[in-house]
Amino acid sequence: MPDLVSSLKEIREARGLTQAQLAETIGVSRKTINTVENGVFVPSTLIALKLARALGEPVEALFSLVE
Repeated sequence: MPDLVSSLKEIREARGLTQAQLAETIGVSRKTINTVENGVFVPSTLIALKLARALGEPVEALFSLVE
């Protein structure tokens, strides 16, 4: 079963954003961003799309599947 790997933290930090700033931009809690970055929570399609839009990246740059 493939695992979801997230580059969210690296991309967010490269943009100079805190978890709280990104969370506010897309309308979720800071804890949601934290749990996605740490692989505890798999984001819904809607959240993944909002993250991609907010960071100016395709969803595939933020998340990938690894065997």
